[in-house]
Amino acid sequence: MRDEPQPDLLTSLGGPQGIADSSLPALAFVIAYTVGGNEIGLAAWIAIGVGAAMAVVRLLRREPLQFVLAGFAGVALAAFIADRTGRAEDFFLPGLLLNAAYATAYLLSIAIRWPLLGVILGPITGEGMSWRKDPERVRLYSRASWIWVGVFTLRLAVQLPLYLAGAVLALGIAKTAMGLPIFLVAIWLSYLVLRGEPGLRGEGSGARMLN
Repeated sequence: MRDEPQPDLLTSLGGPQGIADSSLPALAFVIAYTVGGNEIGLAAWIAIGVGAAMAVVRLLRREPLQFVLAGFAGVALAAFIADRTGRAEDFFLPGLLLNAAYATAYLLSIAIRWPLLGVILGPITGEGMSWRKDPERVRLYSRASWIWVGVFTLRLAVQLPLYLAGAVLALGIAKTAMGLPIFLVAIWLSYLVLRGEPGLRGEGSGARMLN
């Protein structure tokens, strides 16, 4: 068992600010697009500017570089696609595809008995992949992974119809509302599922998970 503090699940996802920040450029895009007379180019540049400003702030705070770069790259790609297609709703297309990819990945991982949540948390808790030797732990990680299938599927169920309808303002609101709040709920539900696991109660290196 290691003595140093272990990162929690929220940290592994980029921290509260990282999850919240993913919604701010989209909100800036929608506001600029609505107020600026439906000028997609202007809205795209404003979103990129907001994303760049947040990246600089996070760099100054010495946050993990991968989260900073991934966040800004996502904003830049979304802005580029919307500007090229001339469809404001396409700003949200990369996010929709990413949600579909995550939902599929979690679902497939459960089907092959390599639940993705266990793969993510194993290195964080210090237990590696040893949990796979215990059928009960595999079952618990699978149950917790279903929560994340639900999160990404719910996002798609709400946001995809809005995207197809071209409801840009509603998309921005939905993306913001389904950002940090829904992630916090999913993390808490995952904790409730996993806390009954012996290795997460203090009888192994995973005891500090989600503390």
